[in-house]
Amino acid sequence: MNKKWAVKRLTVNLTLEERNKLEEYCAITGRAATDVIRELLRSLPVEKEAAGAGR
Repeated sequence: MNKKWAVKRLTVNLTLEERNKLEEYCAITGRAATDVIRELLRSLPVEKEAAGAGR
């Protein structure tokens, strides 16, 4: 594990269809689910104003 990252464990509930889709994508690409989810989160457009609005 990369020591420079502050790690926070997160549990996500997925439907069976969502889980299957993630597993299939991971099998096709050879990537771990953690890496796929992390990349998807990083690609989300977040504006500074919107980020603080829900807190």
